Amino acid sequence: MNNFFEVKIEITVEDIDDLNHVNNAVYVKWMDDVAFKHWEHLTKNEPITDTIWVVSRHEIDYKSEAFLGDEIIAKTYVGNTRGVTSERFIEFYKGETLLAKSKTIWVLLDAKSYKPVRIRENILNLLQPFK
Repeated sequence: MNNFFEVKIEITVEDIDDLNHVNNAVYVKWMDDVAFKHWEHLTKNEPITDTIWVVSRHEIDYKSEAFLGDEIIAKTYVGNTRGVTSERFIEFYKGETLLAKSKTIWVLLDAKSYKPVRIRENILNLLQPFK
């Protein structure tokens, strides 16, 4: 996949658990942060304020450990987007080592009613380069 959006992650002491590695739950927070930064990047020239994204499902496969002081790069891209849902994939790397990979299903909601809305062409066009 050549169309990754990348985010560098700084591991903090708060990310570390009793086993002295990044806690599994921290990856969920990172997934949210990476998705938010990507969406912010995509809409920086034309903010979209009448809709919001919410998570409907997360899947995470943990492959290796990360420790305080490690440099982590998260790479994300968008998968199938249709109807009211969009897939987002994120892979977390320490150097060439895959630490974790995730798939999240996002649902687009109307920002006022919080009801699902069909993903419009303007949003599809933003996400297309990342398919």
